[in-house]
Amino acid sequence: MNATITTTPADRLPVVVIGAGPAGLAAAAHLVGRGLEPLVLEAGARAGAAVREWSHVRLFSTWNEVTDPAAEKLLAPTGWVKPDAGTYPTGGDWAERYLQPLADVLGDSVILGARVTGVSRAGRDRIVDADREAQPFTVHVAYADGREERITARAVIDASGTWAVPSPAGGDGLPALGEKAAAARISYRVPDLKDPAVRARYAGKRTAVIGSGASAFTALASLADLATSADGAGAHATWILRRGISGSTFGGGTADQLPARGALGLAAKAAVDQGHADAVTGFRTESIERDGERLVLVGEDGRRLDPVDEVIVLTGFRPDLSFLDELRLGLDERLQAPVELAPLIDPNQHSCGTVYPHGVNELSHPEQGLYLVGMKSYGRAPTFLALTGYEQVRSVVAAIAGDREAAERVELVLPETGVCGGAGLFDQAQTGQAQTDGTQTDGTRTDGATDGGGCCAPAPALIQLGTATAAPSCGS
Repeated sequence: MNATITTTPADRLPVVVIGAGPAGLAAAAHLVGRGLEPLVLEAGARAGAAVREWSHVRLFSTWNEVTDPAAEKLLAPTGWVKPDAGTYPTGGDWAERYLQPLADVLGDSVILGARVTGVSRAGRDRIVDADREAQPFTVHVAYADGREERITARAVIDASGTWAVPSPAGGDGLPALGEKAAAARISYRVPDLKDPAVRARYAGKRTAVIGSGASAFTALASLADLATSADGAGAHATWILRRGISGSTFGGGTADQLPARGALGLAAKAAVDQGHADAVTGFRTESIERDGERLVLVGEDGRRLDPVDEVIVLTGFRPDLSFLDELRLGLDERLQAPVELAPLIDPNQHSCGTVYPHGVNELSHPEQGLYLVGMKSYGRAPTFLALTGYEQVRSVVAAIAGDREAAERVELVLPETGVCGGAGLFDQAQTGQAQTDGTQTDGTRTDGATDGGGCCAPAPALIQLGTATAAPSCGS
């Protein structure tokens, strides 16, 4: 397709969607339903490329909560049958049984191996005001075969997610000293211990797990299972938290309206209670040093932990904004989320894991016609569900189509986590309010969270949690 001729009327240009993941493909389905032409650019070799990278992980949401109505409508004529609504897919199931069929029915509208390297206005860099909004977008694309192209679009929906940019181990948000040098022994993903090569990497080894969100829970539970297996004897985890231990450390438990999410926190707690993991609290990594073939984590307070063989860093993700540098974005200075959305999702403020219904009004930027949706819209905030992304794209596409009434008619009800409070400052307690680090879950993937606060000041100690050990309480 050659869409570089800027004389084409704006209403005949395609809407470029960046990313063929759940939100991106749903956006394309809504565009088709509105009679608009989508052009989905996916950097990976297959639709749902990021989801496929955690294909071994089971979602917290059921099939009924991870498919989009407009996508289902588009799939229906092909004979597609929705999987059992009450069951929980893995990432692999989601990709093969929903995302791939949806990409197939969208056909040539989905282009694979197409990495977006820049987005701007035709003939206007970010400085120029004159006639700016009248100009179409120009999207620069680098293809896997080395070709480059400039595509002209009437609007741009960035659904590229945050999976490609995991946060580092360093407590200040930057890589710890020595982190890059030790890259061969550090992973930023939940390990797939069914893979023989990955299993061998961790079997019988001591592994540090940094983080306090869903990804860390998953890793701890998996390593505990490995430790009890015949080939994993000796495997042990050191769980590193930047905050203290509280009653909400392990999430909502049985109070979580997403049962699978609550169960994951309980599984992580069992791993600690049964002695398969030790917890180090109030530890913010400053450097990673070598001790022969092993690694030693050193904290900002000078503490040196016992040597480990491997490190798994699960401290969240952050958006790649580099290719949007020539556009005028309105982003919150902390979360890197749209300024109107940020207060609704800020883990420093929000409570109970619920999100106020939101759509085009909260997702708009000074650059009209550009929208960040899906996980990318949340910037560095951790709480995200597939349902949120589907409602976002429904609203955004309605706005692009000129149906403002539908765009602003946002209805969204999300499950609560059973955990109230936000991150707050990692070293401050909130009087009369239990706090958590805000790391509920993703529902669409095992997204880690920024490992932030706790209700109580972190205790600088290596502790062994047992069934008889009471967690510190902040009161309520």
